[in-house]
Amino acid sequence: MTQGAEGGPRVVAVGGGHGLAASLRAVRRYAGRVTGVVSVADDGGSSGRLRRDLGIVPPGDLRKCLVAMSDDASVPAQLLAAAFEHRFDSDELAGHALGNLLIAALAATTGSLQEALDQAGRLLGCAGRVVPASTEAIQLKAEADSGEVGGQTAVMHTSGIHRVWAVPADARAAPQAIAAIDDAEQIVIGPGSLYTSVLAALAVPEITRAVSKSSARRVYVANLRPQRAETSGYDVAAHIEALIGHGVTMDVVLADTSAMALGDVGSLGVEVVEAKLAKTNGLAHDPGRLSDALAGLVA
Repeated sequence: MTQGAEGGPRVVAVGGGHGLAASLRAVRRYAGRVTGVVSVADDGGSSGRLRRDLGIVPPGDLRKCLVAMSDDASVPAQLLAAAFEHRFDSDELAGHALGNLLIAALAATTGSLQEALDQAGRLLGCAGRVVPASTEAIQLKAEADSGEVGGQTAVMHTSGIHRVWAVPADARAAPQAIAAIDDAEQIVIGPGSLYTSVLAALAVPEITRAVSKSSARRVYVANLRPQRAETSGYDVAAHIEALIGHGVTMDVVLADTSAMALGDVGSLGVEVVEAKLAKTNGLAHDPGRLSDALAGLVA
């Protein structure tokens, strides 16, 4: 794995899915050392199938983060990154991403998921390290207006969520994740699906405790808009209230309020920094804009 910006800060980004991948693309531009701490609650698609069939930690979000930090100056690394994202479309492999299968094979070969991720990172020339939030696959559960809901996919399609938690409740954090958080100078939380990506990673109790006791500056990157069902009707303040309600400590919220209202954040004791962060299509965070904003928030 390659190093990040020379002399830059040690940064940990926590979450899952496309949101965490966006943060890692931004962070790698200014950080000296980058670690992605990734949710392992996925139970749908290729990841869900491998989780059920092989009894492994779901690899999909881990794959996205490896690709986000792959060496974009190396043609071989970029070809491999594209291959990681390739999905087969026929017979028994239909729907599987090659990167998911390779991570599963490396884990079986080396006997260690972390070694598999580190070796995949070397092949991709990654500008940082990807570690799972937990060493075991967790099930995400939610309490909502409709009652108790089990499984990340089901929670994603649920509205009126009050809280989420991990099963097993005593799921252990990956030691590499705790070590990186303890050593961080900045912790970036999100963006991404509030309950099924961000809080899915923080639902591992040791991760939340490590973030809360950290002396690093903790920055929550707000989503650009509410997510259908899961956070319908939320403003930025509602996102922060949910994080606080789950014991997550943050110092700053970084928000682009072009498509989502800020709400009454001032009463929540969190500093607010507003900036233009979206790509021109308004649908995702622009890595350059996000990087500039986050670099200015290093303690």
